[in-house]
Amino acid sequence: MLKQEVRLVQASLSGGFILPDDKFALFTEHEIFGRRSPLVSRREKAKKFVGLLRRDLNSLRKGDYVVHEEYGIGRFLGMEKLKIVDSTQECVKIEYAEGDMLYVNVDYVGKLQRYASEDGFNPKLSKLGGAEWQLMKTRAKGKLKDIAKDLIKLYADRKKSKGVSFQKDSIWQHELEASFVYEDTPDQVRATSEIKADMESENPMDRLLCGDVGFGKTEVAVRAAFKAVMSGKQVAVLVPTTILAEQHHNTFRDRLSEYAAKVEVLSRFRKKSEQKQILERLEKGEVDIIIGTHRLLSGDAKFHDLGLLIVDEEHRFGVEAKEKIRQLRANVDTLYMTATPIPRTLYMSLSSAMDISILQTPPANRLPIDTYIVSFDGKLLQSVIERELGRGGQVYIVSDTVKDLAKLADFVHRRVPAAKAGIIHGKMRAPEIERTMIHFLEKKLNVL
Repeated sequence: MLKQEVRLVQASLSGGFILPDDKFALFTEHEIFGRRSPLVSRREKAKKFVGLLRRDLNSLRKGDYVVHEEYGIGRFLGMEKLKIVDSTQECVKIEYAEGDMLYVNVDYVGKLQRYASEDGFNPKLSKLGGAEWQLMKTRAKGKLKDIAKDLIKLYADRKKSKGVSFQKDSIWQHELEASFVYEDTPDQVRATSEIKADMESENPMDRLLCGDVGFGKTEVAVRAAFKAVMSGKQVAVLVPTTILAEQHHNTFRDRLSEYAAKVEVLSRFRKKSEQKQILERLEKGEVDIIIGTHRLLSGDAKFHDLGLLIVDEEHRFGVEAKEKIRQLRANVDTLYMTATPIPRTLYMSLSSAMDISILQTPPANRLPIDTYIVSFDGKLLQSVIERELGRGGQVYIVSDTVKDLAKLADFVHRRVPAAKAGIIHGKMRAPEIERTMIHFLEKKLNVL
């Protein structure tokens, strides 16, 4: 192309692009003349997006993966200012396969999304100009349509079917809720009311309870479980890990200790003989609330009269487990709890196929977390540990190398006689890690 040459080409493009190394820029007439919409000008639309997405751009770090809806997966390399004709434009710099670069004007960052995946997974970068990304999108759309059809049919069938209609609140229900040592947040009050209304209706409940850690999801679940027990029904609480099962067992047992509800837990920490006895009592209706991991989904776990299923962190279960959950909750009220809802679950919630309750108000008087960055100081570490143990608290100490853990534990034992320290790391066997975590949860250890 000749220097400073301008060409006009008739084609269908949603937006332009810039290739600085090749000294080439392409603009659409909408970008030049602002005719993107007869109702809203490009500049006004850009303003609407920029304010919203600037926040997202600020949270991106160099090297993070992003997805452009038209060009696919790339690597975020930061922001760059490019001089185009007589103006300077701020652009997002994205690296693609074979070192190709794409510069996206901040007016069009609405086409970008942060890439989401399991921790540690590095995706393959898309190739600019190839058809691979479009084929991938087409295949994904086809699969999503199939999943959506199945899910919509499932939820429609559940809406039509008759479920358990639980009794109105008893005097014991009011007493339990009044015994909560903290003041309910407005969100907790609303969520509890919504769940109770679902349980008292004839249709099976399908509700997602979403809230950050420490915002009171478990207390809401305890109240729902007790309501089911007061109506003569059994409750199953399904969790993805043994540690979480033990935590929930302790919480449910402590909260319901003054009432007749019988709470049990099924986990690998129970002897086989104990598990067998619990399962026998469960089938006879002698267990009101059973808390467990995948063990609850095995063929020998049979209920006398299951009325409520509570599933914590559903996205952490595998495909096979999810299918068994589906079978288990055929005509049973189901409450999902999560701090990180999976996209499909969240989508079904927002599309009214499943109801959603959100806990977004922190408990009253909850103090902000104090964070200090300092060089390693033995005396300071000793002082901090002693202060925390003195108030009956516990301490986590995190090291970036496994080999230093034993030295840290020895340091703690020498400097703080009251410390009962344990060690866990990724090279240990899972049962050993779980045992140590349980000891920490039971406060047999106070430093980990």
